[in-house]
Amino acid sequence: MAECGVTKPQDAVTVSLDDLKTGTVPFTVLEEAFGPTSLGIIIVKDIPERFLELRRRLLLASSQIANLPTEDLKLLECPEAKWLVGWSCGKETLKDGKYDTLKGSYYINCAFYKDPSLSSAQGHYPDFPEYTAPNIWPDESTYPQLCGFRTTAEELCRLVIDTAALVARACDRYAKENIEGYRDGYLEHVVKTSTTTKARLLHYFPSLPPSGQNTPISGEDDDWCATHVDHGCLTGLTSAMYLDKSSSGPQDELPLAPDPAAGLYIRSRVGATVKVSIPRGCLAFQTGEALELITLGRFRAVPHYVRGVREGGESQVVRDTLAVFTQPNLYEMVDEKRDFAAFAKEIVERNHR
Repeated sequence: MAECGVTKPQDAVTVSLDDLKTGTVPFTVLEEAFGPTSLGIIIVKDIPERFLELRRRLLLASSQIANLPTEDLKLLECPEAKWLVGWSCGKETLKDGKYDTLKGSYYINCAFYKDPSLSSAQGHYPDFPEYTAPNIWPDESTYPQLCGFRTTAEELCRLVIDTAALVARACDRYAKENIEGYRDGYLEHVVKTSTTTKARLLHYFPSLPPSGQNTPISGEDDDWCATHVDHGCLTGLTSAMYLDKSSSGPQDELPLAPDPAAGLYIRSRVGATVKVSIPRGCLAFQTGEALELITLGRFRAVPHYVRGVREGGESQVVRDTLAVFTQPNLYEMVDEKRDFAAFAKEIVERNHR
């Protein structure tokens, strides 16, 4: 059923990159972003200008990958990793047990952030290929439209993780003062040293029905991405790119989604459902379940979803974005009983039945 009580779009808490670098973000601002009544998200502005070009190139590539022939996409899949490396579509189950076919993903292990020679998580976990299988990259000689895809992806992911480390440092300062027994500098350590961080390029297929039909594919508000919480520490997000696939001309980014109700929604810690917009030149960071465990519930993962385009005439609008999930190393403990590998296995089994 559709969500009730959705409020108008709300500006998330915004901080500047310079204030994060100088450590001058007030605790009151962090409390507003991540505290008891928060949306669990913070937006970082004044990102280096290079970011805009990297974002444009990578999100256009996301759409190009999603539209490769089916037989080519199969070559980019990794079934033994439960499709959590390379291309994945229709493998993840939604809340009703059905498979998610409105969203395609391209997963990238970000171990290269710690060591450029690495292509997967490190550690003695032979039964966890979801993180230890090496990355799969499209052959750029076969797909010239994807020339530079790998270098662009790695550069943008590094930029996102660098920024996440600064957000983590601010969170550490707050947590050290407000959470008994908190390990000084722990979250920044996780972000900077992890070989488990994973990026997910997301391509949302048109949610409008084919021409001649009058109802959307799904009546749910969360048709493009079902309501869920992230299971890492901090999730870095770019703003979404909307493209009209019904256009015969060059694929240029639409200035806005044609349906103003489409986009990211967050259910705040007090139960309000709020539409949040990320400005194009900014990055956003959400809290995940691992951080909730690490901070003993002080920072909580908040449920969120993506609503598809329902209005816009005959247009076939798609949405592309990048999420980077900063996560502990597989061997690091998230609570008294589980390392991150055990915790992540539970999540994988839940979502890939």
